[in-house]
Amino acid sequence: MTNYSGRQIEIIQAAGKIITQTGISSLTTKSLSKEMKFSESALYRHFSGKNEIIKAMLGYLADDMDARFSSFQSSETAPLEKLKFIFTNQLDFFVQKPFFVGVIFPENLLEESNDINKGIKKIMVTRKKHLIPTIAQCQNEKLIRTDLTEEEISHILMGSFRLLTLKWRLSGFEFDITKKGEKLLSNLFKIIKPCEI
Repeated sequence: MTNYSGRQIEIIQAAGKIITQTGISSLTTKSLSKEMKFSESALYRHFSGKNEIIKAMLGYLADDMDARFSSFQSSETAPLEKLKFIFTNQLDFFVQKPFFVGVIFPENLLEESNDINKGIKKIMVTRKKHLIPTIAQCQNEKLIRTDLTEEEISHILMGSFRLLTLKWRLSGFEFDITKKGEKLLSNLFKIIKPCEI
């Protein structure tokens, strides 16, 4: 896990805000220094350029996600509660830091550079590291359906939450995503509950 200075985290958050609001093409050292209210030269004291900022942001998000999920996964909590936690915790994170919504599902950053692609992969691997074993544990205990693979169930869950966060972002963060997320999760758990014979 990389240790970032307070100023570097502020820059990372400002970069996330620009990407979330207006897209990756709007992120320049000029727009970022304007958002931060200091000169471009001051920005270069913390990062060498735009790509290094994006790379740091992706690393920061992956490390943060890993730390949040690991703290709960190691507990003795029931598997189904662990599965719920992965999604409710991520929604809580978005509520606190909505400027990262456009970055946490970072496919719009693909092809920017090899380093950035590695950062995107790190986020995906981190998410999968926690989600797939938790789904498998729920299946082993017959808490959710077993006629679908862990990967298939993860696609159902992740796809639904990605759509919810996209709608939230496009609405200008106008609705209560926590409330809608809880309802969505409840409905998804009805879909993936064990089939009645």
